[in-house]
Amino acid sequence: MTIPDGFKGEKTIVTPYYIRRFQSKNEITRQLYVTHIGYYPDAHYHFRERENGAPENILIYCDKGKGWIEYNNEKFILSENQFFILPANEKHVYGADRRDPWSIYWLHFRGDNVFMFSSIIGKVLSIDASDNSRYRDRIQLFDEIFQNLDMGYNPDNLEYITFCLMHFMASLKYIPQYREIKKVKEKDIVQSSILFMKDNLETKISIADIARAAGYSTSRLNALFVQRTSISPFEYFNQLRIQRACSYLQFTELKIKEIAFRLNYYDQFHFSKAFQKEMEITPKEYRFRYQEKFR
Repeated sequence: MTIPDGFKGEKTIVTPYYIRRFQSKNEITRQLYVTHIGYYPDAHYHFRERENGAPENILIYCDKGKGWIEYNNEKFILSENQFFILPANEKHVYGADRRDPWSIYWLHFRGDNVFMFSSIIGKVLSIDASDNSRYRDRIQLFDEIFQNLDMGYNPDNLEYITFCLMHFMASLKYIPQYREIKKVKEKDIVQSSILFMKDNLETKISIADIARAAGYSTSRLNALFVQRTSISPFEYFNQLRIQRACSYLQFTELKIKEIAFRLNYYDQFHFSKAFQKEMEITPKEYRFRYQEKFR
């Protein structure tokens, strides 16, 4: 059910007990499932005390402001972009700071696979600010759980929510991995060199040109590439050219000699030889095998 507002802008859903029984038995949802979920903005005077804890684990994610948690004879302060997971059936008390009350995303969860997140339970953990912090992406995941639960309790909704919850929890446990997608790749010399290669597949460039664009010597760039990819930048560039050639062969009507010309091979023979070395079939065979298949 949806609980009436206690804080302006509050949103809360508590699942019925029969739904929890379904979740605990369904092969997918039993792994990890939500029983309560909500958002409390500017939660003045928010306070909870549970002498015997709750039957579920409780995650509190502080969006802004401050609050405090007492657990296991310790008091923890929770502030912006920090979170805390209280384990099930453990005595605890928590509340909002009086001067700067927290806004919190929170949820109660259970499941057979709670143990997978034991390393982040019972401690304050911070999500440090950076250009790839993905704060909003994480909150969007939380909202996805809430909105799907708000649409009803059909099995597909509940199963989808389980996968979203796993992703959300993983984003908290594996913060560096979750941030990887948002890294500024241009700061990675190998990655920026690959981007330069991809932008110039149909331009006549040399390894010296790639090294110059990266701001490194050819020998240093070569060493970095071999260390990261196990092949030289020259070999990597050729792989990318063959990859582009495959796309032309499969999805265009360009003649083989036209593809060779576009990708700056000496001639059709040179292109065919390079292609066969990489793909183990000729360009003509590749086109026959794959272009017909995908028409």
